[in-house]
Amino acid sequence: MDQARDSRMRSTRRRDCEPPLPEPLAYFLTWSTYGTWLPGDERGWVEYRHGWQLPDPARKREAQARLTEDACLLDQDQRRLVELTIADHCRVRGWTLYTVNCRSNHVHVIVAGDREPKEIREQFKAWCTRRLKALQQERLRPLSAHDSSAAAIRQKWWAERGSALYVNDEEGLEAVIHYVREAQDHADQPQPDERERSQS
Repeated sequence: MDQARDSRMRSTRRRDCEPPLPEPLAYFLTWSTYGTWLPGDERGWVEYRHGWQLPDPARKREAQARLTEDACLLDQDQRRLVELTIADHCRVRGWTLYTVNCRSNHVHVIVAGDREPKEIREQFKAWCTRRLKALQQERLRPLSAHDSSAAAIRQKWWAERGSALYVNDEEGLEAVIHYVREAQDHADQPQPDERERSQS
């Protein structure tokens, strides 16, 4: 074997044997309620697989025209139900829930679990949808007894997808917990590069 070829093979082996990334301590998951952060939004927006995009009023109007239900804003009881549902699901699954904060138009969760972050997020969304529909049915039951045209049960509660940031160290974990619990009301919008790498 000549020396040049031997050198190339050794360098190839080194690239193939780079150490794996450390396991994350937790995932920082976020998702919006249905219709509250549309493509073209004036705050900027994230296009799936294309990252951060600038506001585009025409695109936002198109997205609004395609909505099949009104935008979903959660009231205080619904927000509390979402938080309890996520906590219950973590307990059943044996996942570590560091914190959860449900707002009127989005949810933040910091969790460690034995699944990929996208799967964890989708499980949370599915279980919260079931509980929110049950709550809405309870609320509508007295109305429907007197009025057959009472409002229908909402079908769409959440936007598609969301974000999933990997939290790799204790300092980062402490920072995102602080943000979710206390600082998000006072923080500026996340920088575009943060949003771009977090979407999945």
